[in-house]
Formats: sequence, C-alpha cells, structure tokens
Amino acid sequence: MRHSLPLAPQFYVTAPQPCPYLPGRMERKLFTALQGDGAQKLNDSLSKQGFRRSQNVLYRPSCSECAACLSARIDVADFAPSRSQRRALKRNARFERRVASPWATEEQYDLFRRYLDDRHADGGMADMDVFEFAAMIEETPIRSRVIEYVDSETGALIAVCLTDMLDDGLSMVYSFYEPELHKASLGTWMILDHIDIAREAGLPYIYLGYWVPGSPKMGYKAQFDALEIYVRGQWTRLKEPAGYEASTHPLSNDPIAEQVANISLPDTRG
Repeated sequence: MRHSLPLAPQFYVTAPQPCPYLPGRMERKLFTALQGDGAQKLNDSLSKQGFRRSQNVLYRPSCSECAACLSARIDVADFAPSRSQRRALKRNARFERRVASPWATEEQYDLFRRYLDDRHADGGMADMDVFEFAAMIEETPIRSRVIEYVDSETGALIAVCLTDMLDDGLSMVYSFYEPELHKASLGTWMILDHIDIAREAGLPYIYLGYWVPGSPKMGYKAQFDALEIYVRGQWTRLKEPAGYEASTHPLSNDPIAEQVANISLPDTRG
C-alpha cells in the first residue's frame, strides 16, 4: 500500500499596496494557505518565524525596499508591569473574562462597529460587514478562542479578543473594545490579562503582531517590559525603542526565493 506524504506549503507574494504604517511606502506580504491536518503545526512553526494568521492564511511583510515591520512578543516569565499598567489592572478590576469557541455574535459585531467608527474609520477594515466579521472570527483551522470581557456591574460587553493557542504561547490575532472607555486603557489591559492566562497555562510567550519603529499606531507595544522582536531570523530583546529606526533601504530584505528557502517547516509526518 502506498502512503502519500503531505504536500509542502506553497508561498506566494501579494501585489504591492499602500503601507498603513509608513506613508508614501508600498507594502507586500509573503503568504501561504493554512489548511489540512498539518495546519496547527504549521501555525506554531511559522509564528515563531514572524508570521501572523488571518483566517486561513499565514503571512509576514516582505517589502522589497523596507523591513520596518518587526514581529513582537512578550517573554511572560520576565515581564513585570509598569506603574501605569498596574493602575490599569486596578482600574478595570470590575471587568470579567469570558472564554468561548470562535463564534461571532451580533453583540460582538455592534461593539466592533463602534470601535472601528471611532478609532479606525479610514482603515482597511472600515467597510467590513457582518458576514466578513463572522468570517474573521469563525474561519480558523487551528485552536482559537474568543475571549470576551464584560462589566460585572452592568453585564455589558466591553472588549473582545480573537486569540490563537500556540504550542509556546498565545497569539492575539485581533482585539477591539468600547471606544467610550478610552480612559480605561482597555487595549493595554487585555494584553495584561493575556499574560495572566499564559502564566496560568504555563505558556512562555504572548505574540502581539508587528511593531514598527516610529509608528504612533504601534508605539504602545514597546511600552511592555520583556518585549522581544524578530530580526534577521532570531528573537532579540527590545532595548530602548527610540534607538530603532525603520529600515527602508533598497536592500533591506533578501530576495523572495531566498526568504522561502530559509523558512523552517514542521515535520508533519505521522
């Protein structure tokens, strides 16, 4: 009897599009489909190599003249909250965590729309309808959870995070919250709560997506202690954020073929 081996993932590059972080620049992404029995192992492996998940796709920036987007994660064991982060924990003590399977609800979508209209009205997700929102939440071939936060006094849904479970941590895929509570630092507080979840589960890292030196949209990530960034194929501890500059040299990245050749793939046999 013949046994067929799993096909190796195929990598592709998107067409250039305007960069949301560096005005005047164009971005492109290296991506591969996330499907089949080996989806979880592939997600685990490529997350450690700077990739992120969006529904059934794994991607990482691969711009021809820029290497500004740096994958970031928090080393849970070494993390210690700052004074302002401790205040956020105390300020939001009345909010309770509720964990569910990745299933979209109207209540989530209503909160999502308020968040986008207030914070990202001109962003790439501004026109997302309820069906596209449901696909973002529900189309996942791996271990994912929707983590909701509710006000214990009123029962109102105040924040949501779509979270992937990796073999070495939690990946915060996308989060949103009640814009009227902007003074509560809910974005920061959700990351702090995920650090607690990871500690309880014995997981070493919280994956935060990309940090871009000098980008106001991404600056909050550098405020977390024990932050690591993925640079030239390895994770290194972030030093003084002001000391980093966005790399926009024409030779910032290796050719696509060389990038693909250097990707380590998991053994999906057996």
